[in-house]
Amino acid sequence: MEKERFSLLQLDPGEIYFEDFSAIFIPPDTTPKTYETKKQDGRLKMCSKSLIFDPKDINKPIVKIPFKDCVVIEQWKGSAKFLNSNNVLSVNCREYVELLEKNVIAPYQFKGSANFLFLLNYANITNCLPQISQLHRASSLPAAEQSDMIATIVHSRQCRDNFDPRWMDLYEKIIMDFQADKITPLVVNPGRIVLTSTKLYFQPYNQMGEYPLKIDLRSIKQIVKRRFLLRHIGLEIYSNANSTNHTYFSLRNQSLRDTLYEQLLQHPELKLNDIQQDVMTLQWQNGVISNYDYLLYINSLGDRTVNDLTQYPVFPWIISNYTSRELDLDDCANYRDLSKPVGALNSTRLLRLLERYNEMPDPKFLYGSHYSTPGFVLYYLARLYPHYVLCLQSGRFDHPDRMFNAVADAYKNCLSNMSDFKELIPEFYDVAEGGKFLLNNMGINFGYRHNNVKVGDVQLPPWAQSPSDFVNILREALESDIVSKNLHNWIDLIFGYKQKGEEAVKANNLFYHLCYEGAVDLDSIPDLNERHALEVQIMEFGQIPKQVFKVPHPRRKLGDSIPVEPYQIHQNKIILDDQWKNAESLDLHTSFKSHKNTVSHLFINENGTQITSVGHDSKLKIFSLSQNKQIRSASIGNMPLSSCIQLPNINKLVVASWDNEISLYDLDYGRVTENVLAHEDAITCMSFGYKNNLLVSGSGDCTVKIWKGLNSDGVIKPIQCLHKQIDHNSQVNCLTFNVENDHLAVGTEDGDVYIWEMNSFTLIKKLTLQSSAINTISYSPDGTKLGIGSRDKVFQILDVNSGMTVFNTVLLSNVSSLKWNDFLLVIGCDDGTLQVWDIFEVRLLLEIKAHSGSVKTIDISPQREFIVSGSQDRVIKVWKPKINV
Repeated sequence: MEKERFSLLQLDPGEIYFEDFSAIFIPPDTTPKTYETKKQDGRLKMCSKSLIFDPKDINKPIVKIPFKDCVVIEQWKGSAKFLNSNNVLSVNCREYVELLEKNVIAPYQFKGSANFLFLLNYANITNCLPQISQLHRASSLPAAEQSDMIATIVHSRQCRDNFDPRWMDLYEKIIMDFQADKITPLVVNPGRIVLTSTKLYFQPYNQMGEYPLKIDLRSIKQIVKRRFLLRHIGLEIYSNANSTNHTYFSLRNQSLRDTLYEQLLQHPELKLNDIQQDVMTLQWQNGVISNYDYLLYINSLGDRTVNDLTQYPVFPWIISNYTSRELDLDDCANYRDLSKPVGALNSTRLLRLLERYNEMPDPKFLYGSHYSTPGFVLYYLARLYPHYVLCLQSGRFDHPDRMFNAVADAYKNCLSNMSDFKELIPEFYDVAEGGKFLLNNMGINFGYRHNNVKVGDVQLPPWAQSPSDFVNILREALESDIVSKNLHNWIDLIFGYKQKGEEAVKANNLFYHLCYEGAVDLDSIPDLNERHALEVQIMEFGQIPKQVFKVPHPRRKLGDSIPVEPYQIHQNKIILDDQWKNAESLDLHTSFKSHKNTVSHLFINENGTQITSVGHDSKLKIFSLSQNKQIRSASIGNMPLSSCIQLPNINKLVVASWDNEISLYDLDYGRVTENVLAHEDAITCMSFGYKNNLLVSGSGDCTVKIWKGLNSDGVIKPIQCLHKQIDHNSQVNCLTFNVENDHLAVGTEDGDVYIWEMNSFTLIKKLTLQSSAINTISYSPDGTKLGIGSRDKVFQILDVNSGMTVFNTVLLSNVSSLKWNDFLLVIGCDDGTLQVWDIFEVRLLLEIKAHSGSVKTIDISPQREFIVSGSQDRVIKVWKPKINV
């Protein structure tokens, strides 16, 4: 059977194809002698706004007869010797359309009045004519009422259309069966969705396609809720199936959409590989995923999809130089300012727009045109998808001079035109496709420009040798350090906190009010015509993406974190790091059981040869790893000890205890040389800044005290050394310096995190992250992030500059301790669990039940050869990665 030329894209946007009939078309000038040569076999398509005849002969044009241009549609009452039948449909129209003559994609040919006869081969005209006449009557109504009437017809027909169970396997059972639409660009195709015990089916009731769409539930990898035509009724399904890897459905209402979503998620056959938003953000920051892939992901979060031209993915203009013969990607002057919307890139134009804005009544806007609309998307893609353009523009291509003819002209227009502020689309950076959208490979006749030059391929900048070269250079620019350093600013404008409201006004990023979700509640408008008019306006003005981020987006970490080291040391590190990444379990290397109560704190010395610990048994102990034994034990007072620190350059330890005191322990003499009453309540934590020579202590008295000026003997005297006291609203549970020692992060009992600047001792940020206590806190090695563990089982990573949570996970037990060293982050929990994470790739490497009590303290050796954990069960354990050969 020959494939039909008919496509749903030959309908008007939103038009519905109902059914077709085998028919013979008799052209108006047919005579008895010419009947056999002029008659055309084909299919007559009944659609919601037109009749379409698709002849078998591909050299003949498809004929489209809009109902609104029909004068009379009736059963033919005439007579002709060559037409001895009363099963003939007669259509008299003022205008009709011919398309795809000789199967060539070209602008539609609009013809004048004509009378058409269609002999129906099998269908009975008395059954078909009432349906066609009903649609003809609907075409005379105002647009909104016509849409409402067609929707009623569609619903009625769908209710009579049942799913064919013959497509199912023997033991398959139906779980859900309901009406839905399949959405592709510019096309809405009604049908039925059927969820069974093993598959998801879509059966279009017009039977476009030989078989219903069938998606094996085991092949589904991602399910995303979408907003379709401003309503939260869309559902997009990604699967491994070759023919159905990207399917978009629209349901009748949000409740039904959510029900299907929940049913799918609960299905035992379903195995999704969804990556959480915070994981993607952290992976992007660490360079695990590219700028290109991250922008695609954020677009998806913002309800942008290639299946909907009204919400097509949006990408930024990156390069600003399209005239030079050479392009230096290391020169910032060749890049667009990503902190500004397109409309604000030209300061002269912006001033004119602001003048208009200031004189405008509410609701005000700076830009009457959007950065992404169906028309703008197809402006770029006209050569790749000419049939989409013909569908959107009623069978016409754009004027040749207004087409996307040259990249330089397009960018210049976006900088200077008072109504052109469009951004780019992913195809500009898609190296896999190689810039095919820039070539007129189909040989489409788009016409001639004013200079008599025929529209062909897009003219590229002088620095690009070919479309693939152009796209490769743009992609290289997108992934450059210059863009990575600034891309978060553009994300703030399009998907983030500068997208709307006061921040949008400050950023000169304000669009027409109907572009914003929630600007109008269409469901609350009873007048069909008013609602339809608003829908058309919203589609034409473009839609702002769903707001993904409510706080400033963190910037990307540039690739400068690997220190310059001797080659052999660096190679050894790589080997050790690979051991962690490939380890199958944790191997207990050794353990020490000499504490008589909870091990509260421990650290490994800088050579990785000794472990120093303190506990609630008032004991300080030192263990030699090379000798595998305890080499020192000392009593420090008679109260539990909470923390200990090795002072630099002198052989002394600072020890904190619950009796409010800080003690100095001299390792050379094996005794306490000084006790200082430091706080009014138990000291809970300490940290030492080795670059600024500051000791900080936190306490149950809600204060952190900063001690400075330790002399060569390590003497601490409050009058001489107490430099500053900083107050908090509740008990201080943990604190940590960043790598430069210029910031101090403090976690408190009421769930707040304070970040202090240590030169001026001023509060930079106060963040209320949890409703329960912050138990443990650790800066990342580069100082840009904070790892935070709390008493409500939550572990999260905070971007310090933006204050945004870039990773969040709920564990099975409260987080009691954590330690961060390069890519390796280790978490200890109250249930004795130890977790080892690769925090660059954001994946859990290892998890083990390490202790019978809460893991109170963790340290990682300087070169990451091993991990040490101390617990409420009184035991210290040393762990190494185990690789089974």
